[in-house]
Amino acid sequence: MRWNQEDGTPGRARLWHNFRETHLTLQRGYLARLNYVHQNAVHHRLVRHAAEYPWCSAVAFREAVTPAWERTIEGFEFSRIADADEDEPDDC
Repeated sequence: MRWNQEDGTPGRARLWHNFRETHLTLQRGYLARLNYVHQNAVHHRLVRHAAEYPWCSAVAFREAVTPAWERTIEGFEFSRIADADEDEPDDC
């Protein structure tokens, strides 16, 4: 709301209208989301390879890890992330 006031656009939609906080307790949930972040632009056909998207952390990640670790992350399925969260315990 503050940004809307500063910009003089009080009717603009909320910035985080589809935000859902999730407490990640399982490593596979974290790693699936990491893969999602890297592959999102590819998934939406903005680029053919994640490293081609200028706002993606895939290049920095590739430079920081071994090729084996990069392949491991790429192996985590992210199309059903919300379903995987249901397997996580609520009392963490």
